[in-house]
Amino acid sequence: MPTNLRLDLLDSPALSGGVGASAPSQSRATLLKRALAVGGTVVAGGVAIGGLPRLALSAPSPAQDTEILNFALQLEYLESAFFSEAAEGGQLRGELLEFAQTVRGHERAHVAFLQKALGRKARKRPTFDFRNATRDPKAFTSAAVALQDLMVAAYNGQAANLTTGAFASAAKIVSVEARHAGWIRAISGNDPAPKATEQPKTAAAVTAALNRTRFVKSD
Repeated sequence: MPTNLRLDLLDSPALSGGVGASAPSQSRATLLKRALAVGGTVVAGGVAIGGLPRLALSAPSPAQDTEILNFALQLEYLESAFFSEAAEGGQLRGELLEFAQTVRGHERAHVAFLQKALGRKARKRPTFDFRNATRDPKAFTSAAVALQDLMVAAYNGQAANLTTGAFASAAKIVSVEARHAGWIRAISGNDPAPKATEQPKTAAAVTAALNRTRFVKSD
């Protein structure tokens, strides 16, 4: 079981990633979670945290919850820092500024929520360098669309791998992330809901995509 989920640096600036499937399971609750994760993005009470490849065939357990929620926490640290820097940088105007300010508050709340859930097991916040992505409105919009889409796919990725309690906690975050994704897509002129269904992403795919941003400097 991995003990340190780093978002190390690679060369490409693009956000991209592969698609992974959820783990098989025999319980009705797990089958329901898998159906929700595969079948849609905004489902009331229905989707959860991004995948961990080495945990993908494990039965849900408190130890696995800790790994998955810590992975989610690292993603939320990044989003909180990104939107805070953008909202406070003085370069955004109008609805784009309103979006950054609103999402900044939500992401800070998500970090606090996960830190409380994890207690002493919560991993520390990495350092980040967003360069022009928080200063230039066009670069910010492009990065925000990609990050929000990626967050929703990540949260969908491990629905079947969480225990019922952790699943319920994570579901409180994912629908808000999906609303963020729709909002910034609308601002950017992209279709807020281009597909009827979306595929979840594994932690390997999510981490590879974030690595290519070169946003994460250390953990």
